[in-house]
Amino acid sequence: MSRPEVVVVTGASAGVGRATAHRFARDGARVALIARSSDGLDMAAAEVRRLGGEALPIPLDVSDADAVEAAAERIERELGPIDIWINDAMATIFAPVHEISPAEFRRATEVTYLGTVYGTMAALKRMRERNRGTIVQVGSALAYRAIPLQAPYCGAKFAIRGFTDALRVELMHEGIDVHITMVQLSAFNTPQFQWGRTRLPRRPQPVPPIFQPEVAAQGIHWAAHHRRRELNVGFPAVKAILGNKLFPKLADRRLVRLGYAGQMGKLPVPEDRPDNLFEAVPEDYGTHGRFDARSKAYSLQLWVTTHRGLVAAGALVVGALLWAGARGLRVGSRR
Repeated sequence: MSRPEVVVVTGASAGVGRATAHRFARDGARVALIARSSDGLDMAAAEVRRLGGEALPIPLDVSDADAVEAAAERIERELGPIDIWINDAMATIFAPVHEISPAEFRRATEVTYLGTVYGTMAALKRMRERNRGTIVQVGSALAYRAIPLQAPYCGAKFAIRGFTDALRVELMHEGIDVHITMVQLSAFNTPQFQWGRTRLPRRPQPVPPIFQPEVAAQGIHWAAHHRRRELNVGFPAVKAILGNKLFPKLADRRLVRLGYAGQMGKLPVPEDRPDNLFEAVPEDYGTHGRFDARSKAYSLQLWVTTHRGLVAAGALVVGALLWAGARGLRVGSRR
């Protein structure tokens, strides 16, 4: 019997990271959960155990390279060789660039971008020796199409994509069989919009349509087990990436009209709203945000892109039937 997979998930205390930990737990995986110390990290670990996995919660800040390296050492000592490392940790601020301080930009970049770099380096240090393993970078359509009011986050996701592309080619050049992939997400219903720092007049929200975190987790789990260079999750991500490649000026103009209002709800920002940019929010906010009633639990686009062979075979069958039917009509018309 093969040993259970050893999986590391950063940003595991809430949202997509927590949903991803749940998905691997259902496989019986040994899951190391990395996030800043909070009730959410402890609850995520308890959920992993209830779902059939083994949990190792490690409270740390991914912007601390030494702490990430020490965590990787501990994970291999206590759980075994790391098979899959998933970089999902992020921090951001919702505001126009002129209202963001240098310290806030630095913090969002260090967590979202450098946290991914440090996690990748720690994983690679071990995977290279074994010549196997998978690293999954959790990205976004915003890694291709930046939007207003989220410049720190967009900049970090662009940087992750550039870093990942460069590293992929280096591994190919050296003949290292460590697979690195990036999963580009659409808009998801996570607590990010309840605790991310904001200077907007109204509560921030994801740009609809919105998906549940479990859809992202499904895509990340699939990407971790298949040799796909990149995986888009949700048709809005496909539309944003393709649309920006073909019509970038049109996308600019559309965002001028809709990019501000689409990211804000109707209610003002509460005065007692939590803020997790520099310090973790201590209480547990769970996996979902406040948009359950507006969120989709399924993505047809994800099913199609992860079943290309089946879709192609079905298209061939339909094409053959249509051709046979048309040929039959032509033959019958000659009689």
